Amino acid sequence: MTTRAAAELEFRQVPADADDAAALLSAMVEEMRLLYDGLDLNAPDMPRAGPAELGPPGGTYLVGYRDGTPVCGGGLKRLPDGACEIKRMYVVPQARRSGVARALLAALEDAARAMGYHVARLDTGSRQPHAQAFYEAAGYRRTTNFNDNPAAAFHGEKRLD
Repeated sequence: MTTRAAAELEFRQVPADADDAAALLSAMVEEMRLLYDGLDLNAPDMPRAGPAELGPPGGTYLVGYRDGTPVCGGGLKRLPDGACEIKRMYVVPQARRSGVARALLAALEDAARAMGYHVARLDTGSRQPHAQAFYEAAGYRRTTNFNDNPAAAFHGEKRLD
């Protein structure tokens, strides 16, 4: 069920290094650092998900706004096999548990379809069982470790056709 909060969202493509997107990405990276005892998502052994990957031609970054305020963001990047990967999904704490994440995931999947992708993949870590349950409820099925992410415990895939 989509709540009023989620229904009031407006999604915009924003460069990942622009103010609103950069702030959301920074908050997400910091939250993961705290949750995973100092994990650096930008370390050399981690999958890349910076402005180059989350921008044209193969990627994008969406910011969800409510009443002009950014409340969520997430990106897409092209994978070598032609699928896309959903990266850096984040909802600000005050907007959580209101359907915003569900709306963001749907918007990212719509953007992926519009870009010609037929398969979306994503991952999450062991300290986020709620995220894994959320992705599985959205139709993502366990798949192989497609991105060599040393911090991921769940890798999911969904057909977008």
